[in-house]
Amino acid sequence: MINLLKEVARGKRGARDLSYDEALTAAEAILCQTASPVQIGAFLIAERIKLESIEELEAFVAVCRKYARREPVQQGLDCAGPYDGRRNSFIATFPTAFVLAAAGIPVTLHGAAPLPPKWGITLQDIIEAAGVRVAGLSRDDAIAAAAESGVLFAQADQWCPPLGELRPLREDIGMRTILNTAEKLIDYSCSPYIVFGIYHNTVFDRISRLIIKLGYQKGLVVQGVEGSEDLFIDRPNRVYTIADGQAQLDIIDPESLGLETEVPELDWTPELQLQTAEAVLQGGGHMAFYNQTLLNGGARLHLAGKAGSLEEGVYTCKHLLDNGSAWAVYEQWRNALLGSRTPSLGQVGRV
Repeated sequence: MINLLKEVARGKRGARDLSYDEALTAAEAILCQTASPVQIGAFLIAERIKLESIEELEAFVAVCRKYARREPVQQGLDCAGPYDGRRNSFIATFPTAFVLAAAGIPVTLHGAAPLPPKWGITLQDIIEAAGVRVAGLSRDDAIAAAAESGVLFAQADQWCPPLGELRPLREDIGMRTILNTAEKLIDYSCSPYIVFGIYHNTVFDRISRLIIKLGYQKGLVVQGVEGSEDLFIDRPNRVYTIADGQAQLDIIDPESLGLETEVPELDWTPELQLQTAEAVLQGGGHMAFYNQTLLNGGARLHLAGKAGSLEEGVYTCKHLLDNGSAWAVYEQWRNALLGSRTPSLGQVGRV
């Protein structure tokens, strides 16, 4: 490990990218913790300064996948959002997952407790706000809920144990590392489609080429809300669409679909995220978040070939929200995780 560390930590001008095989060796030493904590921390920081190459990212994804519990339980769309969570925005990917499942597209969500650098609200926080004790949720429980509903949630620290073991060290480092990207591409259910969120447009090309190398049939790389996979509803969105081994830049503009809506500033908590998502899933809630779910659902239905156009996808999602189909899928999923049936919530009016 020390020899590899020397190569990536020579400074801005002297550092070099590792070959794929070298990066595999480094990733093994980090994931298995055969390297010392000091060496691991130094390597991750040096990579952050140098910036990771495609070969290095591919190697770290390969090693994470090697030690993860992956199986093709439901091959559909993988939603790869940031594990460090969200601070100032609605997590639209959560209700969108149930809309897609209602349309016949299996969805895999994954995440963990908050991580640096944002320490924001995560999918796990929302699920726990729904009364599900994620720490006590076995893989079999999650898979059984997916079999009933079409939505799988993989708790990353459990499904890829080395990530859980590295959590204290990552918390101490307190910054984004190569693991923040690699963990989003583990693909626990071996999905043919992926929607992947980025923050900086400078990584569009690199991530798109990585997704092609990883063998996905189709992908959507989104410069989304807080670096997530969620499309903005109040401005045009830059995305890279990946199909047939090629990537092209597209613009998804909510205004052209009649969906552009001003987004209110809210003091988000896990409970408010859940309440907002449930309101949308019942065909109601604030128009901004209802429309954002329509836009994201429509784009993902189109990506997965369930809609011939983005417009068709949006109309399909609206129908599934308004007729109660998406809410029914959500209830199936939640009740399966809770292990008992619970009464439906009343309809919530849109404001």
